[in-house]
Amino acid sequence: MPHAAVLITGVNGFLGQCIAAAFESAGWRVAGIDISEQPSRALAAYRQTTLPDGGLASFIGAVAPDLVVHCAGRASVGASVKEPGPDYWAGPPALFSVLEAIRTQAPQCKLVLLSSAAVYGSPARMPVSEEAAPAPISPYGFHKWQCELLCREFSSIYGVRTAAVRVFSAYGEGLRRQVLWDVCTQLLRDGRLDLRGTGEETRDFVHGQDVARGVLLVARAAEMNGEVYNLATGRATRIRDLAALAARGLGVNVTPSFDGVVPAGDPPNWQADMRKMSGLGFRAALRLEEGVARYARWCKERFVAAGGS
Repeated sequence: MPHAAVLITGVNGFLGQCIAAAFESAGWRVAGIDISEQPSRALAAYRQTTLPDGGLASFIGAVAPDLVVHCAGRASVGASVKEPGPDYWAGPPALFSVLEAIRTQAPQCKLVLLSSAAVYGSPARMPVSEEAAPAPISPYGFHKWQCELLCREFSSIYGVRTAAVRVFSAYGEGLRRQVLWDVCTQLLRDGRLDLRGTGEETRDFVHGQDVARGVLLVARAAEMNGEVYNLATGRATRIRDLAALAARGLGVNVTPSFDGVVPAGDPPNWQADMRKMSGLGFRAALRLEEGVARYARWCKERFVAAGGS
């Protein structure tokens, strides 16, 4: 799709940057929205704002995007449990303002929502497919589900072409939070590893570059009738095994300890059924072993550059 324009909300975030790079490489003209004063990369257009934004409609009208990828919002289950209000206002109301701006200013524009596996809660059966009934166990999961319903609303009633991707456990260079960051920074700083939970919890880890590839594929090939797609690898990995991969990548030999306490809102296990995305032609390109090794090297470089603190 030469010369097509994509507008990425939350473009300075971890996944926003991965997606911007992928679309730019594919020949798209990339514009962005974020709360930061300056974009993290050169963009065709940029708006600093906090959503909802009363001036968003005119900006979208000026950019005239063919596609919006909505990455904006908070991304912490724990923070949503402690402070559900900020998580809500950064979720459904922010997305509504984007969808309404598309409806009024760019009705031919598609929208891909970055949703989350958190909408599933703690599934009874693995791997979990898109047909499983949503059953969130955190405010974050509920708010993502509400965002998916908004996409369905605008597709069903107004004909706005939308799809949502339920991203599982995304990781990759540039991400300075979540479990793999915690593991690597603890190992580098303390030489030991004390983690929450039991270590037997499983997650379906997907590299940010593969998330971006999946979003690009959905933009090109999905029906865009308000449907949802799992975006992961289809492989379940124990946290204990993830820690071992990170330690190997850092060249250390440490046996992790676990406190047995599972934080509120965290399900014990996740693994995605990937048949629906596979039907679009998606397959994760980066093996977890390679991705974790790359991430560990990135963390070590940052640690050394910061003087080992």
